[in-house]
Amino acid sequence: MTIHLPAVSNNAPGIYAKPQRQRGHASTTSTAGAVAAVAAPPSTFAPQTTRLSAPSSSIALNTRHAAPVAPVLFTPPVARRNNEKSSMLASMCREIQGKGDWAGLVEPLHPLLRSEIVRYGELVAATYKAFDLDAGSKRYLNCKYGRTRMLEEVGMAGAGYAVTRYIYAAPDVSLPGGCPSRWVGYVAVSSDDASRRLGRRDIVVSFRGTVTGSEWVANMMSSLAPARFDPSDPRPDVKVESGFLSVYTSDDGTDRFTCGSCRNQLLSELTRLLKQYKNEDVSITLAGHSMGSSLALLLGYDLAELGLNRDGRGNRVPVTVYSFAGPRVGNTGFKNRCDELGVKVLRVVNVNDPITKLPGIFLNENSRVLGGRLVPWSCACYTHIGVELALDFFKAGDPACVHDLEAYLGLLKCPKMVKVKKQGEDLLSKVTKYVRGQSLHAAWRWQMAAIQAGDLVQALGI
Repeated sequence: MTIHLPAVSNNAPGIYAKPQRQRGHASTTSTAGAVAAVAAPPSTFAPQTTRLSAPSSSIALNTRHAAPVAPVLFTPPVARRNNEKSSMLASMCREIQGKGDWAGLVEPLHPLLRSEIVRYGELVAATYKAFDLDAGSKRYLNCKYGRTRMLEEVGMAGAGYAVTRYIYAAPDVSLPGGCPSRWVGYVAVSSDDASRRLGRRDIVVSFRGTVTGSEWVANMMSSLAPARFDPSDPRPDVKVESGFLSVYTSDDGTDRFTCGSCRNQLLSELTRLLKQYKNEDVSITLAGHSMGSSLALLLGYDLAELGLNRDGRGNRVPVTVYSFAGPRVGNTGFKNRCDELGVKVLRVVNVNDPITKLPGIFLNENSRVLGGRLVPWSCACYTHIGVELALDFFKAGDPACVHDLEAYLGLLKCPKMVKVKKQGEDLLSKVTKYVRGQSLHAAWRWQMAAIQAGDLVQALGI
């Protein structure tokens, strides 16, 4: 290969190549430098103040003998950081999904875990954005969009998931006008690219919180009832809140969108997906807000109790629940069984959110022991499950924000997030002061107290 280069002045402020008419043979060093200059951008071989300004005619190549030159690839810093993050996420995927109960990742909150919590929270937020609240719409109280474009319509086209099924539910309660099934969430599966980034094929189920009147009524049904998900081993000591159980298991055969109960829809779809991806590393991630977190926890327990979370090799597929502003769901027997089955639960709570204190204001994990002994009603005490990630935010002029999912996610996204705490200040003093200063109906103040008194009466067998 023959290359003709002009002479370079040492006194020039930059590197200038001028056309030359003389032909000669350049040294090997000059040849390599010229090839690098042609192939690489200036920033890869010279300082930013150095310029290369040579007309194309000043470098003559004998193309008949020139070997192809491999380009020098340059990776921008942002892309390089994203690649490093993806690689780290793939290597830590099991720890992020709860292996080891998030030891060392919650306090202080690990950046990767924070980003994954926000990501799953946004998949839950999509259910609110897509929910149709227009009473004049033919899709009223259902999803506004078809499942193939739902994530795109809510601004999450790049989420890396494909929705495979919509989920509908209706509690078994009596209300004027009936109680047809409503859209409560969706099932989605990660794409090939997203799966490589995550380090596994992720099957996600997202649930919204309470919206309809019948769901509010179900939430007030705070008595405990045996779950009995496994007919061969009903486990009467495993009890859950009857209202959440009703939403999960009730069947509405009259609705045109549904096909069986919420439970049957979910078990059928997840079984299908596990069979489809039986030869891959798979995870099941269940995420929900408020009532939706209760449905996510019931589903996680159901899958594990029935042994449906198995891959093609018979290995157990990890089940992880991301609970946002979730209430208590069951008793101590339910908690112990979930722990035995390996259902991992990360509860993201605002210490000022009253919903996370319900049900079981009086009968909870802190009231099972009195004087060093179990009280007679200990089996009726509600108990939280899993690891708690506690946030702390309160706005006096907008008390509803303490339960708002967007407020949760906004605080998690904030780089100057308030220090994460395991234990937070009880809301009672703040809420009592606020309610007394508002012109609210007196019945509202006593409603929850009456519900909890009913729990106490049931527990004592009166």
